[in-house]
Amino acid sequence: MQVVIGRIGRAHGIRGELNVDIRTDEPERRFAPGSSVVCGGRTLTVKQSRHHGGRLVVSFEEVPDRNAAELLHGTVLEAEIDPQDTPDDPDEFYDHQLVGLAVRAGDTVVGTVTGLVHLPYQDTLAVAIDGREVFIPFVTELVPLVDVAAGFVTVADVEGLLDPAKAENAVSDIDTN
Repeated sequence: MQVVIGRIGRAHGIRGELNVDIRTDEPERRFAPGSSVVCGGRTLTVKQSRHHGGRLVVSFEEVPDRNAAELLHGTVLEAEIDPQDTPDDPDEFYDHQLVGLAVRAGDTVVGTVTGLVHLPYQDTLAVAIDGREVFIPFVTELVPLVDVAAGFVTVADVEGLLDPAKAENAVSDIDTN
């Protein structure tokens, strides 16, 4: 099973180094020298990694120069994991652990987690509710409880969160005259 651990940004320098937007809470483990990552269907071996200017800069054995590095811009990086593995931090989860969990608002089941969308600044839960898909930012303020063992997540009671049409700033009955 593969989990998303990063996205390749711009090339860094002329020796094939790449800026990586980290999508894992275990970058020291996932980007350790000698570890393997999956990048666009091929396996790359981490040569070295270091922090520079608030970003992770990574070089791979298979990326010898800037030209090769530029071809990878925007590519998602994944790590192969055992499906039974869990993150070291109990407040962190792999995507596959969340998919299929019931979504509760209070004590009422309102939907099911169908996926996780990895956006640049935060992850977002994709939730099926009454035949439509709703996206909920995966932050503690909006998703205060995740109980994988019990099979559910709890979402905050925020107007418009589960039904965007009911949001305070929702546009309805637009006057087209």
